[in-house]
Amino acid sequence: MEHVFQFIGSYWWLVFPLMGVAGGAGRAIEQAGRRRHKRRLEIIRAKGELKAAQVAAAAQAALPPVPTATPSAGLARTMASHDEVTSRWLEYELDVAKTIDFPAMSDGRQPLTAAFLRAKKVADRLRPASADATLTADERREYQDAVTDYEVAFDVAERDARRLKDSSFTAPERKRLDVAKQLLTVAVDQAATPAERQLAYKRVREELDGLISLSDGAVDVLEQRVALEIDAPPRPNTTPPSA
Repeated sequence: MEHVFQFIGSYWWLVFPLMGVAGGAGRAIEQAGRRRHKRRLEIIRAKGELKAAQVAAAAQAALPPVPTATPSAGLARTMASHDEVTSRWLEYELDVAKTIDFPAMSDGRQPLTAAFLRAKKVADRLRPASADATLTADERREYQDAVTDYEVAFDVAERDARRLKDSSFTAPERKRLDVAKQLLTVAVDQAATPAERQLAYKRVREELDGLISLSDGAVDVLEQRVALEIDAPPRPNTTPPSA
């Protein structure tokens, strides 16, 4: 034992390096413990995420399948849009009163109206016989693009016609249009006599002659309305008898 103390006393300076070695070993052990703890946390987290994914997958599998759009369904929607634009156009084409209010919609000399009519012709030409028609992907896309052009061209032409109204006519011509509109009211008025309605209808055609070209469909609709009013039974007399 005495020799040990003599050795320590002679080599006391070795205590400091040995303490450093011991401290380094302790830090290494501590860091290794932290790494093991971190790995355990990562494993726990990964297991939790895997479990959540499995639960979500099971829930998704239990849901009914989402139906996918068929080519015929998409074609039916395009054809419905086509019909809607045509219906909006016919409101101007077959209604004489609207033709008088917005004459540009029936005037093929107007650039925007002419563009709309060209787009209509293309869409009508590409329209399939039915939604169940067999078309290639390119043919469906071409028809869909044509209907989109048709919609856009109509919207632009309609806005322009509502902006212009009768501004492209001279003052005397606008006066004739006003007279024609007033006479049109008489022509379909059941309160007027048959002779008055027939005369008013004839005058409407005369006032519009050279100003607005009515389509055959518009003339047919107007004549039917005039005839219905003429053939309609007289309204009962609601005036109380005098005492």
